[in-house]
Amino acid sequence: MAVAELDEQTRPTAAATSATRRRVPGWTIVGVVIAAVVAGPLLALPLSFVGGDSFLEPLARTVLPVGLRTSVLLGLGVGICTFVVGTGLAILVSFYDFPGRKTLDWALVLPLAMPAYVLVFVVLAQYGIATPLQSNLFGAGLQIPGVRTPMGAVVILSMVLYPYVYILGRSAFMGQSRQSIEAARSLGCSYGRAVWRVAVPLARPSLAAGVVLAVMEALADFGAVNLLGVQAMTAEIYRLWFGAFNEAAALQLATVLVGLALALVAIERLLRGRARYHQQLGRGDAIEPRQLHGWRSIAAAAPAVVLLLVVFALPVAQLAVWSIESIVDGGVAGGLASQARNSLLLAVSAAALTVLTATIVVYGQRTRPSRLGNGAARVATMGYAVPGTVVAVAVFAPLIWIDRRLIDVADGLLGTSIGLVFTGSILGLVIAYVIRFHTLAYFSVESRMGRIEPNLDDAAQSLGADGSRVLAEVHLPLLWPGILTGALLVLVDVMKELPATALLRPLGGDTLAIGVWEATKDSRYDAAALPALLIVAVGLVPVILLVRLLRGEGWTSASERI
Repeated sequence: MAVAELDEQTRPTAAATSATRRRVPGWTIVGVVIAAVVAGPLLALPLSFVGGDSFLEPLARTVLPVGLRTSVLLGLGVGICTFVVGTGLAILVSFYDFPGRKTLDWALVLPLAMPAYVLVFVVLAQYGIATPLQSNLFGAGLQIPGVRTPMGAVVILSMVLYPYVYILGRSAFMGQSRQSIEAARSLGCSYGRAVWRVAVPLARPSLAAGVVLAVMEALADFGAVNLLGVQAMTAEIYRLWFGAFNEAAALQLATVLVGLALALVAIERLLRGRARYHQQLGRGDAIEPRQLHGWRSIAAAAPAVVLLLVVFALPVAQLAVWSIESIVDGGVAGGLASQARNSLLLAVSAAALTVLTATIVVYGQRTRPSRLGNGAARVATMGYAVPGTVVAVAVFAPLIWIDRRLIDVADGLLGTSIGLVFTGSILGLVIAYVIRFHTLAYFSVESRMGRIEPNLDDAAQSLGADGSRVLAEVHLPLLWPGILTGALLVLVDVMKELPATALLRPLGGDTLAIGVWEATKDSRYDAAALPALLIVAVGLVPVILLVRLLRGEGWTSASERI
């Protein structure tokens, strides 16, 4: 009898415990909702084929063949060039020692701060085009054929995108053991042959990831190809949107471009197959670079030095000279202050909102891991693989629908017109930035969250702290470095972002990137110099921080956060 009474008393408690376990925490629900909202507008792309006219047939007869062929050529060319340059430089600084190696080790990352369209601007102002600017540091009046061609675009894009392959390749090589090289040499291989036949295959996943990132950026590029007059898919989408005012056709063409980008990722996965690449590095087993002497040391350093001079040092110096001339001659654009203010406002707003959404999504997964939450979080990171042009086109469709509904509601209830709330202000542009760059903030916060021991959560909850208090008093102080890193990366990418800004900016909402683009389109290079220099200067901040991170914590651990 006592046992039965005890069982009756404990049964409600067990039921309550079971119900508590089944109840999904509010933070998890909010995280899933935010992830769905971030990824939701991208559904406008496939939905453009539903309930309306299909423009694929006329597009297939006109712009699609040229645009698709050009984009494929850009992707293949950039993939090959960045692999050769990035892998070669990573091998050089990882396996060989020569004068200046330690400086080149970090300096080779600096071209990441140079937007492709800024480098195009410098090249066009230097070679083959009459320019009103006075002081050319190199090549004034020199004609270089092939700049305004797809191959010219491949070369320029590759020169600013190779650091993706270099950084990941360098981290992979530094994570290898010297025993593998020594084993190959004991079988009769020379040092160089051992590096190529053993070290490079072991680094294949990292090198492939770097190439995919570079190709994605090339397919997403709009500013460089537009300034060079190359008819890539991004340029055709912009022309359909602004030139032909055909939103449905632009959405459908954008869907094709997204399919091309996703096909690239799928092909890379298929080529890798089920292969696994395991590396074990024990203490004292790190690779020791081979010392080069005489002409070999000069020959090793020369290509890297020339590359940095051509891609980064001389263009920055030239921009500085042109900027000083423009200031002295009074040629600075009157709207420069407004462009700088708009750029900072948009960048800070997008960075703050992005790290907020990323932190909520990550904490939702931390509170109650689930397949639904993990799937929603991963889907929300797809925006970074989507070109800015495509994001802008995808965002515009649902936002204009919401604006029209709000106008109808305000007119019916208040009898007044509120105008376009989202597409007529910076709100729509900020939303596009969040969708595009949510991935950067998400992975920065997630990697930092992974370092926090779960025991801290249990200890705080055992003391009576609820989820909100655990987040505020335990996680946020520990997540702050990751949050700051994500915010900084988003801020700089927004400063450089051109296609989404060009498509969605409201009246009077020009940014520094738009200022460079508009001025160079009209060959007003004196007006483009100073905003271009400001963009590069801002871009140097995260690159310098990345270099400090790489040198302070080691290439392997640091590259895992990229």
